[in-house]
Amino acid sequence: MTKKFSGYIAVIMIMVLFSLALTGCNNSKDTSKTEENKSALEEIKSSNKIVLGTCGDYPPYEFHKQIDGKDEIVGFDIEIAKEIAKDLGVELEIKDMDFNGLLAALQTGNVDFVIAGMTPDEERKKSVDFSKIYYDAEQGLLIRTEDKEKYKSIDELEGMKVGAQKGTIQEEVAQEKIKNSQVKALGKITDLTLELKNKKVDGVVLAVPVASSYVKANPDLTLSPYINFGKEDGVAIAVKKGNQELVDAINNTIDKLMEDGTLNEFIQDATALLEE
Repeated sequence: MTKKFSGYIAVIMIMVLFSLALTGCNNSKDTSKTEENKSALEEIKSSNKIVLGTCGDYPPYEFHKQIDGKDEIVGFDIEIAKEIAKDLGVELEIKDMDFNGLLAALQTGNVDFVIAGMTPDEERKKSVDFSKIYYDAEQGLLIRTEDKEKYKSIDELEGMKVGAQKGTIQEEVAQEKIKNSQVKALGKITDLTLELKNKKVDGVVLAVPVASSYVKANPDLTLSPYINFGKEDGVAIAVKKGNQELVDAINNTIDKLMEDGTLNEFIQDATALLEE
């Protein structure tokens, strides 16, 4: 073999290797591009897991309960989440956190969706997308039992030291519907009830089903029979903005649960769990 011919062979081999390297690089880029273009719903299905963000102190929506000696988060919101996971054919993972941190967790990708008795107000809609409304409730005032006859109209609450869960519609109610209110906003309702018991606040604004749940567990507290702030705008499920495919899938589950009466059963079962 001449040196000239050997040189030709070497050049051809280099060209072939260079071509293969380019092909591999392009394939890698295409794969990366495909991964980047996956929708949230596709990523959930490919991972076989959907992660729920919630705040487990809001009975009967979501709350902690000892089941067979094990602490679990239960409630009708949790049952809805299980149905969504079931319809998507994936496992459900639950992350419990302060209500005020839920939307941040959603935006950073730490959770895939949020179910926490959350009202889809205009401010929240700027940063996340919501499902359709699945439940609405009256807003009331949790007070000490000894004060049951003390407040007989909203006007009599003027200047009240009142508690509300931080970042919720109830915080807005306390600020806007009680004149000159002194609002104490905390992340946990359990902490707010302690403030009420210890006379650090004189009332806590809560959704009526939630207030009723705390009354059952605390005979020294009661739901004011005279104070009603009206209905909330309803609660919905939040997802990261721009994931309409996931919103549509969630809405399909909500439609099914509402049409066949299963959602009402979930609410009844969650209420019954509180009484056990």
